[in-house]
Amino acid sequence: MPSFANQLTQHRRFAPYGKTKGGWDVSFGFSIEAWGERALFTRPELSVERVTYDVITPSAARGLIESVYWHPGMRYVIDRIHVINPIEFSSVRRNEVKAKAALSSMRSAIEGSKELPYIGSQENIVQRASLILTDVHYVIDAHFVMTDQAKAEDNPGKFCDILKRRLRKGQCYSQPYFGCREFPANVRLLEGEMPESAYSAVGERDFGIMLFDMDYSNHQDITPMFYRAVMRNGVIDVSGSEVYR
Repeated sequence: MPSFANQLTQHRRFAPYGKTKGGWDVSFGFSIEAWGERALFTRPELSVERVTYDVITPSAARGLIESVYWHPGMRYVIDRIHVINPIEFSSVRRNEVKAKAALSSMRSAIEGSKELPYIGSQENIVQRASLILTDVHYVIDAHFVMTDQAKAEDNPGKFCDILKRRLRKGQCYSQPYFGCREFPANVRLLEGEMPESAYSAVGERDFGIMLFDMDYSNHQDITPMFYRAVMRNGVIDVSGSEVYR
């Protein structure tokens, strides 16, 4: 079985969002395998009666890795998404609430108000439908770049060793999940052969415009970014896609 060090590849990327240390930076590449029983990557235009995208979004893939290891001195960039299992959907209904606690009420409670923010499930319960994915399995190729928040003692080799160790031991800071917290994900470092995709001989499949990520460069104006997701023989090349704002 090849070692993790043998899998590392050198990349040069200019950050499409946020700031890297010095603008350009050398980073380490790696592959993770993620699978689970259910997933829901909600389309923003269908957020009440939720409908999932056909495949995982780059931002959700980044979130999977960040749940294993996150540090302000580094930022993950998704390069490719390999769709291993057939894309299958299922319709479910879930009990939710139709109201949200007002921010002003929460602030008043913090400041000592006797009226506590409360949402009663009996008065606000509502059942909503969701179209979700079932039996999902992905391999995610990614790399990380050093950000301008990295300290002098921080270096890519150190971050790489920590990430490798945590993935091998199954350690994480928070439970990885596929879009919603009730849909947990299994994550591990891919060290063997690439699993065969159900779409390895299908050719091209266009999923249309999908959410790419959020631009946090201006925290006063966080902007969504989109890209056209095209799968070719089971692989979505995220790094080679044009990003729309």
